[in-house]
Amino acid sequence: MGSKSAQKAARASGRRQTRNKSLRSQVKTDIAKAEKLIFEGDLEAAKVAVATAVSVLDKAAEKKVFHDNNAARRKSRLLKKLNKAPAKPKAESKPKAESKAKAEPKKKAESKAEKAE
Repeated sequence: MGSKSAQKAARASGRRQTRNKSLRSQVKTDIAKAEKLIFEGDLEAAKVAVATAVSVLDKAAEKKVFHDNNAARRKSRLLKKLNKAPAKPKAESKPKAESKAKAEPKKKAESKAEKAE
């Protein structure tokens, strides 16, 4: 079965695993939400989502769920995507061009019977 210290270490490891799994999942979710908003072009909401994701990444690095460099790399990539993203132009800002009058339809060729008459 193992010594008492091994049993205690196994219990502690299980508790850490549960906490780490939850935090890793939260990081992935927040990054995915931020990236989705960036690619949709909603930069105002994306900035808020990126700030949340960066905060969660910092907490994960502080608790040693992610290595410090891993968290820094993820933050860097996310911020780079945000800074490169162009703002989505609003459809309402462009006035519609007026439609041109349609040309008259071409006349059908006369049939041979009509030409003979």
